[in-house]
This record gives sequence, structure tokens and C-alpha cells, in this order.
Amino acid sequence: MTTPSSPDDRSEHFAYCVQLFGGTTAASRRLGIDERALRRFVNGEKPIGDRLLEDTATVLRKFVAEATAADERIAALLKAEPKAP
Repeated sequence: MTTPSSPDDRSEHFAYCVQLFGGTTAASRRLGIDERALRRFVNGEKPIGDRLLEDTATVLRKFVAEATAADERIAALLKAEPKAP
């Protein structure tokens, strides 16, 4: 059985996710949410519903895929180039 999350838990975790995206402006773009509304969610002024959390998880998965692809590209570049002294 899972422990129900409190509104504070949701706000704190959502704020953490916003920081993972690079802050309010970047998260706003990625999630398609107005920055002012995003701040209200982070500050706990507006409740964070299941749909917002689901959308955030979807965008986080996409972000992880982009970061993985960038990491693989860096590894390939480093492997192909001679090492600097």
C-alpha cells in the first residue's frame, strides 16, 4: 500500500522537477505552462493535480532521452578525436 502524498510533498517534488528542467522559464517552455502559473504550483498557491504530474513525468522521460542522446554524441566525438596533450 502506498502512502498518500500531501499537497506539500507534491509542491516540493514539482519544484525539484522544475529545477531539473533548468528553472521556471525552461520548465514553462517544456511543459507549455505560463511562468506565473508554474510559480503558483511551485509555491503551493495552486494544487498540483494528477494530470500535471503525469505531464511532468512524460516531459521528464523525453528530457532523459535527449540527455542520453547528447551524452552518446559526446562519447562518440571524444572517441573519434585524438586526445589533447
